Amino acid sequence: MQLKETFERVKRASRSLALLSDGQRNEVLNAVADAIINNKERILKANAEDLAKMSKDNPLYDRLQLTDSRLEGIAADMRNVAALPSPLGHITKQKTLPNGLRLCRVSVPFGVIGMIYEARPNVTYDVFSLCFKSGNACVLKGGRDAVASNEAGVAVIHEVLRQHGVSPDVVQLLPATHEATAEMLTAVGYIDLCIPRGGRRLIDFVRDNARVPVIETGAGVVHVYFDKAGDLDKGRAIINNAKTRRVSVCNALDTLLIHKSREADLPQLLAPMEGKVEFFFNDESRYDTEFMDYKMNVVTVGSIDEALDHIDKHGSGHSEAIVTEDEQAARRFQQHVDAACVYWNAPTSFTDGAQFGLGAEIGISTQKLGPRGPMALEEITTYKWLIEGEGQTRP
Repeated sequence: MQLKETFERVKRASRSLALLSDGQRNEVLNAVADAIINNKERILKANAEDLAKMSKDNPLYDRLQLTDSRLEGIAADMRNVAALPSPLGHITKQKTLPNGLRLCRVSVPFGVIGMIYEARPNVTYDVFSLCFKSGNACVLKGGRDAVASNEAGVAVIHEVLRQHGVSPDVVQLLPATHEATAEMLTAVGYIDLCIPRGGRRLIDFVRDNARVPVIETGAGVVHVYFDKAGDLDKGRAIINNAKTRRVSVCNALDTLLIHKSREADLPQLLAPMEGKVEFFFNDESRYDTEFMDYKMNVVTVGSIDEALDHIDKHGSGHSEAIVTEDEQAARRFQQHVDAACVYWNAPTSFTDGAQFGLGAEIGISTQKLGPRGPMALEEITTYKWLIEGEGQTRP
């Protein structure tokens, strides 16, 4: 294992994080947020190197791009994380047994979290902030498309860590190679949890090849169902926002389901996107497509049952929405749909850790075992039992 020494250093550094107080962690996070702003030119220059190698027509271009405003947002999210209560040391269960043993279940870090992600340099900062705040070290494995951006980001973080007397090994960036991915996925004893964030191919590869625990995040085939009782103005705004706010993100709308009785309203519902979005009407070959582009399916259904069946078959368990003024239909939709986030009269674009008031997110979990939905501070901690006795022995 060529990266064994790196993994060993990160594992060792993860133990040192336990010596830091929450106040010290917050001080570092705020200092990194300041450094992001102070080093904007340096970071954007590195990002420009990556962008120059990618076609602007590539759906991943928007994910890869950093701007002044996006860096301001990244820094603001990091400060928000610093301002949140610590997720560590929370007593989640406490009891005294009949034999007098006192049991306490308390939240603790996982240890080392491995993150595999594609052309999204903002993830570098989000993962570091959440892991550092929750007492976890992190090993980052970005994609080839974002090498310079990720290296610049980690370099800035390392500089701040050294200034505060914290080992820079609490966050390490691996080479952007398939070999590095394979080593991370088999780093038993070093990586306590691996989280892939990207498209379906990446997630399937990680799940199929990992020997370390994995939480799946990212891939989203997202639907909005416009019900027969849907409000036209609400629907038009919700559909447009869900589709066009940022087409390359996992919560972006892929398929609009519309009740057949409202087909005449389609021109008005789609009007804000005319000339910007390419529509496919009832195209079965695209039902399972996560577009990440200005493209969208439009599928006519005969009933809410048909809409629910379609989502059951083609949804990815990420985010789904219904537009309706019929509360009974809305409650039925929310109860039936099997997804991490289910909306009524609101766009799926809100599926985001910062929007949920969680500070930031490490990803959107689409699985049921463990965390589900936006994964923030609480979701990247585990727990241990503390037991106190007076010399009791078991019969």
